[in-house]
Amino acid sequence: MSQLLQTRIAFLESQVDLLETELTTLNELLVSCGFPEGTQTLKSTIEEILAGGSEHFLDDQEHL
Repeated sequence: MSQLLQTRIAFLESQVDLLETELTTLNELLVSCGFPEGTQTLKSTIEEILAGGSEHFLDDQEHL
């Protein structure tokens, strides 16, 4: 394997490690903020809002 290819692979492995760490941290923060399953719960919530529940969400925000 060429040196350039090895360098590129090492860089990409480093990026994967960084992204895994960031995702883990984000997931932990979401759980601590009330999203029981972290990123999965956030994703479901956003999909629901985008699917038409946004009017209900916006109405709830006006009462805060």
